[in-house]
Amino acid sequence: KTTDGLDRLEKIRQQYNAQLNPAFYSVTYGAGGSTQAGTLQTVRMIHGAGDVVAPHLSCVGNTRALVAELLSHYKELGIKRMVALRGDLPSGMGQDGEFHHANELVEYTRSQTQDWFHIEVAAYPESHPQAKSPEKDIDFFVDKVNAGATRAITQYFYNIDAYFSFVDEVQKLGVDIPIIPGIMPITSYDKLINFSTNCGAEIPSWILNRLKLYRNDAKSLIDFGEDIVSEMCLKLKDGGVKNFHFYTMNKAEHVLSIAKRIL
Repeated sequence: KTTDGLDRLEKIRQQYNAQLNPAFYSVTYGAGGSTQAGTLQTVRMIHGAGDVVAPHLSCVGNTRALVAELLSHYKELGIKRMVALRGDLPSGMGQDGEFHHANELVEYTRSQTQDWFHIEVAAYPESHPQAKSPEKDIDFFVDKVNAGATRAITQYFYNIDAYFSFVDEVQKLGVDIPIIPGIMPITSYDKLINFSTNCGAEIPSWILNRLKLYRNDAKSLIDFGEDIVSEMCLKLKDGGVKNFHFYTMNKAEHVLSIAKRIL
């Protein structure tokens, strides 16, 4: 969002490249397109440095004409990945724009660009917080896959049973695309509680109780968080998971520490 932030992001990218060599970087897109200019600038920076980048594109506030323009621009740059999302509604804003669900955005992208883009979509092992029911949420996910999604990235979770159960359920419905677990390092009690409340991610009570204990002890909280997330990733690997998508929050230290334990 700022020049200093972009400079920090560039240094962080270099750290990741040196130590992890990620398959790609995803770049978020603010609610209602509020960070569109920053998204484009960041995408150009990462792509221009020779790394694979997947810009987010959301439904909220977007028209078909604007989406077509963005897709054309990304295609001209040679970008082959994108993340198609409904997007969060800004506070006080209704569902504006010509797209209302991510499957519509995926379908439109395919109609405009055929197989040019590798399209990632969101998955919610514990259901989207606005879903009418878990069954409806799964139906919406299947709709996105049928519209042309090639891979899914999950909302973060700390209950691996929820992930494996979700994968089993959608596979029974014919879904055969990879479903990559989204991993959120634990670095702050208050931020985690706020994020989890908004996105519907459950924090198991035994983890929550320990986090409360360390609420004012940053080092113990981070050490505990790295232990929990590393152990979770190793259990996912034991269950056959081969790839992870880290929600880095533009930071490197904690992700790199966890990655060293699970590689």
